[in-house]
Amino acid sequence: MKDLLHLLRRFIPPYKWKLIWNIVFNFLSAIFGAFSFLLLIPSLKILFGTQELVTTQPEIGFSVSAFTEYSNYLISQVIERYSHEQALVFIGIFIIVTVFLKVGFYYLANFMIVVIRNGVVRDIRSKIYRKILKLPLGFFSDERKGDIMARMTGDVTEVENSIMNSLDMMIKNPILIIVSIAVMVYMSWSLTLFVFVMFPIAGYIIGRIGKSLKRESRKGQSKMGEILSVIEEDLSGLRIIKAFNAENRATKRFEKENDNYFHIMNQLMWRRFLAHPMSEFLGTAIIIVVLWYGGRLILNDKGSLDAATFIGYLVFFYNIINPAKAFSTALYSVEKGLASMERIDKILYTKTAITEKKDAKTINDFQSKIIYKNVSFAYNSTPVLKDISLEIEKGKTVAFVGRSGSGKTTLVDLLPRFWDVSKGSIIIDGSDLRDLKIKDLRNLIGYVNQEPILFNDTFYNNIAFGMDDVTEEKVIHAAKIANAHDFIMATENGYQTTIGDRGDKLSGGQKQRLSIARAVMKNPPILILDEATSSLDTESERLVQDALVKLMQNRTSLVIAHRLSTVKNADMICVLHKGVMVEKGTHEELLASDGRYKKLHDMQMF
Repeated sequence: MKDLLHLLRRFIPPYKWKLIWNIVFNFLSAIFGAFSFLLLIPSLKILFGTQELVTTQPEIGFSVSAFTEYSNYLISQVIERYSHEQALVFIGIFIIVTVFLKVGFYYLANFMIVVIRNGVVRDIRSKIYRKILKLPLGFFSDERKGDIMARMTGDVTEVENSIMNSLDMMIKNPILIIVSIAVMVYMSWSLTLFVFVMFPIAGYIIGRIGKSLKRESRKGQSKMGEILSVIEEDLSGLRIIKAFNAENRATKRFEKENDNYFHIMNQLMWRRFLAHPMSEFLGTAIIIVVLWYGGRLILNDKGSLDAATFIGYLVFFYNIINPAKAFSTALYSVEKGLASMERIDKILYTKTAITEKKDAKTINDFQSKIIYKNVSFAYNSTPVLKDISLEIEKGKTVAFVGRSGSGKTTLVDLLPRFWDVSKGSIIIDGSDLRDLKIKDLRNLIGYVNQEPILFNDTFYNNIAFGMDDVTEEKVIHAAKIANAHDFIMATENGYQTTIGDRGDKLSGGQKQRLSIARAVMKNPPILILDEATSSLDTESERLVQDALVKLMQNRTSLVIAHRLSTVKNADMICVLHKGVMVEKGTHEELLASDGRYKKLHDMQMF
């Protein structure tokens, strides 16, 4: 219950007035439901002659006894003036009116709860998505994509189905129970005290089962995350699975996880379906005990209740049992939903390593130079870069070469603050990157990756991605510079053609040229090219290289390359080895120095 209250305190405040109205309407619904039956008992006694007619008009008050006396007076007046049949019609109309008010307020209560329930679920989804976009890249290296997807989809759906769908019961049922208990205390406080001795026993049993349900639910959601991870990996690597005849191995791996999920969900559902029969059995047992105890009091003339009132008492007691059973069922669902919320909170409470200072500076243009000053970087205490110092003048092209794992990509990823340096600093136009607004900084930088990252959208929207005030002329101009216009126009709908998931309808060269068109469209003063031509055939590489030359004109470019032939005209080439910058200079200077660059060059020429 404490976890549920904490969850509601986090997400309910924007809807507090709707919650207040929901409570008010539920309370009014419960009041009219209780009073309609409470006032019916003495009325029927008068109607059937077991109680004398009330001939003296009582004073109108706001207590239960005052309402009861006045109701008896009205029934007596109808009987005296008309007949018993007319009094029966009067009672029927009274019941219809009170039931109409009861169900009307019940609908209004549900009307309010719908907005609260759907609004909270929407807010949770939005918070997760916004948080994922803010999290550093390292978080996604440690987590499996499938598990993150499971938290965004399955766990949020579980919170919606378990907690939000139970929210109405969590509010309505306690109100029904409180109103019914108040009436029971009014009718017989001693019998009600006996009832309260019985309830804690049932509550303890239900609570024990609920805790085990939460534990199993957490296992089930975690296992579903593992299943989604396996599916995501296998779909991405389907070509390799088929090429290596590994279908049986992939099937065994999936079915092992699927079978484990099957057993976990069996345990979970067995406990979940125990909720209703357990509460039904306990409720019936308590009713029988109360019936025995109350009947014993009446038969021995030891209580304040007569037989008719005792039957009415049992009706109100039964009004507690049904909400209590629904309440216990809701508690089971809530425990299951809280297990999913814990997994969601693992994302929401993850600290964002890349933060922006409150007094961060605005930067609108790149003026002079970029300085890497004694930069070191470690990932999870593993050194990646060691004491890198470098100065890049505006308009110059600097290339980074070295074997895989030498730290080239990490070095350039520090510039747009995908990571923050562990030691040292990176300075742009005299300001430390950490003192600048992140959005302004990244607006200065264009990115072309080794593997083009495209979206399942149109050519037009992929080129104009992330930019406002875009015109069709600008998009076409960017595509022409990137040598992409011709193949785009050759498609069925031109720039409005959808390119498929990750651009799978395109060749590698077409994807890369589309990625370059996107960078041209952004028109950044600083450009990062990460192995932009390494995976292309000769013809595609020529077209892409031509597009890159146009893109790099009058821009400061940081180029990562394995093919040294693509960077021999760079203004400066930096050679990295095991996170250390071992050489830097022009192509000719590095060949003359007969160092690591010369060895790499000779191997490629050979």
